[in-house]
Amino acid sequence: MSNVHEFSAQTITGEDKKLADYKGKVLLIVNTASKCGFTPQYEGLQKLYESYKDQGFEVLGFPSNQFMNQEPGSDQDIQEFCKVNYVVSFPMFSKVDVKGKDAHPLFKHLVKEAPGMISDQVKWNFTKFLVDQDGTVINRYAPKTKPESIEEDIQKLLNH
Repeated sequence: MSNVHEFSAQTITGEDKKLADYKGKVLLIVNTASKCGFTPQYEGLQKLYESYKDQGFEVLGFPSNQFMNQEPGSDQDIQEFCKVNYVVSFPMFSKVDVKGKDAHPLFKHLVKEAPGMISDQVKWNFTKFLVDQDGTVINRYAPKTKPESIEEDIQKLLNH
C-alpha cells in the first residue's frame, strides 16, 4: 500500500467507507477519545472542518480505547458524546486499535510514513496525521498540538 486512498474503514454507523472517496481532499486523520485531557480538541477539529470543508478538507476521527481506557463506550455512545458535547459533524469511524499487532492497517501505514520522534507507534489520543489530496502523508502532529496550530499547514495544502 502506497497511499491512504488504498485503505477502507468502517464508519461509526457501520458502513464500509473507502478512503479513495476522499481523493482530491486534504485530510486530517486523528485518533480520538471521549475521556482524555485532550478531548476538548474536538472543538478545534470541528472549527477547522467548518472553516475548510467547502475548500476540500476533511477531518476523519478514529476513536481508540488503547490509552488508559479513555474511550470505553460503544460506537453509538461515542457518536452521541461527540454530537452532544462538541457538535461534531465531521466523519467519525468505528473504534479501532491504532497501535500494536491489531492496529488498523490505515494506522500501520500512517506511522510508517510519518514516524514519531521517540517511537513509530501512536503514543496517545489525538495524534494527528495530515494527508494531501493524493493520499500522501505530509506530517504528524503530537497529541498536545492544538488543531488551530495546524491551520497554516492545511491552508498551504489547499492552496497547492
